[in-house]
Amino acid sequence: MNKKIVDVDGGVTVLGGGEVDSAQLARATALAPCLVAADGGARTALSEGRVPDLVVGDMDSLGKARGDLPPDRIIQLTEQETTDFEKCLYSVGADFYLALGVSGSRMDHGLAGLNVLARHADKRIFIISGQDVIFLAPREMALDLPPGTRLSLFPLGPVHGQSEGLEWPIKGIAFSPLGRIGTSNRCASSQVRLSFDQRHMLVILPVEHLAAALAATGVT
Repeated sequence: MNKKIVDVDGGVTVLGGGEVDSAQLARATALAPCLVAADGGARTALSEGRVPDLVVGDMDSLGKARGDLPPDRIIQLTEQETTDFEKCLYSVGADFYLALGVSGSRMDHGLAGLNVLARHADKRIFIISGQDVIFLAPREMALDLPPGTRLSLFPLGPVHGQSEGLEWPIKGIAFSPLGRIGTSNRCASSQVRLSFDQRHMLVILPVEHLAAALAATGVT
């Protein structure tokens, strides 16, 4: 369990079994060409005319699609302590991960995805869901964004921070999932600087600013 099986140069697109926008999938794989399906995500890939480079998971959702996949691309992991999304992350090493279809229409799947961000703070993971891209903020970051861009902050644990360039500064606020959150803030200038005392803060941006999110976390 939790053993890396393969390393990939650059980024990996992780595809879950939830609904995926075809244009977003194309954009993700342009940035991160290696396509890894989390179990039933392979069915989504095949429906989009793509054969995953790897399929990772316990295979309880793959079904008949298994017959359409090269056997040497299937990595079956039977442990039940982690989700199939998390199995992909610990099995495949990469510079960064773009995850689609891991939240879908079910709240429990969405919350499990956010839990994975917190549990794997050592990895650069970006969840693309609907209109948004969501990632765990590093201790310090700078974002180049158009003024007026929505920038939401959501704490997964107690955290304090400082900001430059936000319409509503965050200095002095004790953020907590049981208390104050920072959703629906906006950029007041073209560059936003953020710093935090803990790796507990999620940043949520409109998905069209994925490139800015990648750059802010050191992905080139």
